[in-house]
Amino acid sequence: MTHFPQNTRRAAPSRRRALALAVIVALAGGVLAATGPAVSASATTYPSWADVQAAKASASAQQAKVDEINGLITSLTQKVADTQAAAAKAGQVYQSAQTKFDEAALREQTLTEQAGSAEKTAAASETQAGQLAAQLGRSSNSDVTSNLLSHPTGAKDLLYQLGAMSKLTEQADGIYEQASQDRGTAQSLADQADVAKKALGGLRDDAQDKLEAANNASASASNALADQSANKTRLDAQLTALTTNATDVEANYNTGVEEARKAAEAAAARARAAAAAATTTPNASGWVRPSGGSQTSGFGIRVDPYNHVTALHAGVDLAPSCGAPIFAAHAGTVLFAANGGGYGNEVILDNGGGISTAYGHIVNGGFLVRAGQTVQAGQQIARVGSTGWSTGCHLHFETRVGGAATDPVPFMAARGISV
Repeated sequence: MTHFPQNTRRAAPSRRRALALAVIVALAGGVLAATGPAVSASATTYPSWADVQAAKASASAQQAKVDEINGLITSLTQKVADTQAAAAKAGQVYQSAQTKFDEAALREQTLTEQAGSAEKTAAASETQAGQLAAQLGRSSNSDVTSNLLSHPTGAKDLLYQLGAMSKLTEQADGIYEQASQDRGTAQSLADQADVAKKALGGLRDDAQDKLEAANNASASASNALADQSANKTRLDAQLTALTTNATDVEANYNTGVEEARKAAEAAAARARAAAAAATTTPNASGWVRPSGGSQTSGFGIRVDPYNHVTALHAGVDLAPSCGAPIFAAHAGTVLFAANGGGYGNEVILDNGGGISTAYGHIVNGGFLVRAGQTVQAGQQIARVGSTGWSTGCHLHFETRVGGAATDPVPFMAARGISV
């Protein structure tokens, strides 16, 4: 037979306060988690308070209910751990796919620019070769041999002319060869750019698929956390009711639930007020600077300060203080608000017209928007942090056209914003 601890009939005030506080903390966490995707209905069946009371009818039933509740608590904890790990992995896979696409897009752009420059060089070489051919054609119209026989006193000048024509012919051969090489270079670069451009579609689709998978994994993790927040504290309280003689556990739990609801509403109101106060006004083109702080790293190939690997830095880094507000650079719809692998906690906005903006390294707990939400330019969407591949608090800001990263400095400058 199992023996349960024999305590006083009424729970001590300190224990009641601790229980109520635990409820408030857990439910407040659930409210914060609700900024993510909505919690789907769970297939798990949880015991009611009536089930707990009925289980007290016998020691065996009581023990069975304790075992059931402990199993549920373990399951909730494990599910949170598993889904969070899956979300982190999905974020890393997405970030890797996005990086491959960005690097390929930059290579295609570079090859296209080089091909254009080579085309101009080839055209100039061919023009020069054509002009020389015309000059040789004009020179060949004069009969040098006849002039030499009919004007023997001018032989010296005519022989000089023959030597000059020989050198001109040699020069022509070099110019023709250079023109041919220049044309070959231009064609080769154009072919490489075409191959690179054709590969972009598949890389773009792969990055989009990985982004969607990361979104789904994040939703599962949010649902698991919300499920835990909504049920674990009640399960803990039911264990207390089963393993002690306390008679007011349910009442204290219900009181705690109501207090948590009020506290969560007040916290949400404060958060809304703080976000509204932090909102900044867009310029005439509808754009704003996404955060304060000076630029600490620009767009381009660099040695990553976090992993020391040479790679494309697909945005600019702005370094205000830790926890500083991050603003939507333009009105749009939230495509992503989750773990982005090396980007850390990341928000991506679809700003319309094939343009999107991304905001990385958001502090844990710093999301103020969720996927699918519509935001306005200048609205605070997050807070600056140092998550992911980061060596200190900063905002990693990206601008994308057609899904491919482009340098935010000239992009934003064209819209009247200096970053």
